[in-house]
Amino acid sequence: MQALAALQCADWHDKVAAVGRIDDAASVDAQAVLADPGGLPGRPSAPVLVPAGKVKQRSVGTPAGRAALLHALAHIEFNAINLALDAIWRFPNLPETFYRDWLGVAREEAYHFTLLREHLATLDHAYGDFPAHNGLWDMAEKTRDDLLARLALVPRTLEARGLDASPLIRDKLAGAGDAAGAAILEIILRDEIGHVAIGNRWYRWVCEQRGLDPVATYPVLSTQYLAPRLRGPFNWLARRAAGFDDAELAALAAADAEVTR
Repeated sequence: MQALAALQCADWHDKVAAVGRIDDAASVDAQAVLADPGGLPGRPSAPVLVPAGKVKQRSVGTPAGRAALLHALAHIEFNAINLALDAIWRFPNLPETFYRDWLGVAREEAYHFTLLREHLATLDHAYGDFPAHNGLWDMAEKTRDDLLARLALVPRTLEARGLDASPLIRDKLAGAGDAAGAAILEIILRDEIGHVAIGNRWYRWVCEQRGLDPVATYPVLSTQYLAPRLRGPFNWLARRAAGFDDAELAALAAADAEVTR
């Protein structure tokens, strides 16, 4: 119930505070089936949500461009808070460690959001100042009825994309003289390796419970739920650290070669 209440918070101040107040010592009722209250997730009136193609790309060489980039990253982290909270309340009858793992993720995503929001303020901007897209939550909606698909296509696909993108963004910020922003990206990359590893671990656990091969099952789910095709370059070291095995990395490389052929 605490996770669902935090997910329903519309104001970002309230959501971050609610995540911090969730009691680690509280018992977990894994058998509880909660009714969807609708209107999830709670979100502020700004930023305005637009299709991904309508989000303008700006040069990080200007303060306005850096602010737009940091805002986009903050929005990703805000959505990531919601995704972790949603996993906690939506899927019953799992081991207690599942819920505690995703609570830890929610707290780290809230920390990332706070770092980015505070850094954005040094550029005289606030969260909500720029339009944003809703790609992460759109996939959460598609996979709301299937835990295996959620794990395959949110942490292991969309969030794992951050492992590839974070070093490039870090280097752009550093090159633009934004050492503080680059340091935040280092923190995010470090923590996101752990988050994707959690997604990998539970994806394999559910595959095992259902008698499915993890490598063969992934492209089936990706096609079924119209997941975006992944393109290189890939951060192979980070992906390996996040628990992708040799067979998965080879399949990713082969799929990328097909896309780019």
